[in-house]
Amino acid sequence: MSYILNLRKKVGTEPIIMVGACVLIINEHNQLLMQLRRDNGCWGLAGGSMELGETLEEAAIREMHEETGLTANRLQLFGIFSGKEFYYKYPHGDEVYIVATTYICKDYCGSLRFDPDEATDLQFFPLNDLPDKISPPDRLVIEKYLGSEN
Repeated sequence: MSYILNLRKKVGTEPIIMVGACVLIINEHNQLLMQLRRDNGCWGLAGGSMELGETLEEAAIREMHEETGLTANRLQLFGIFSGKEFYYKYPHGDEVYIVATTYICKDYCGSLRFDPDEATDLQFFPLNDLPDKISPPDRLVIEKYLGSEN
């Protein structure tokens, strides 16, 4: 049982601080890998909440593999995001204030596959042609990344 699911049994949908990690996976063509999320119908980054005893980097590696089939050979810390801009209400009603440690991964191996429980598609997009419908917390991270590329 995941830490967050266990916590939710006690607090219901009340706002909680959710610590997690996400990964900007960039291929050799400088394209960003995104998954079409099942829960909100938006494109997003691979990532999720941290489990008890896990490091943030371990969470990023685990989530990346679970959600994309890819294994990170090397991660580069990009940034830590938090604050009122990272408040999010999931479609099923759970409320969170996200603290996201974000990594960049350009060195990976494996074959692309998505988790059908969490996503309906997985695609690389050119950085100058990203989909319009991006999950709100991920949009902020991606905008910061795009700003850092210039």
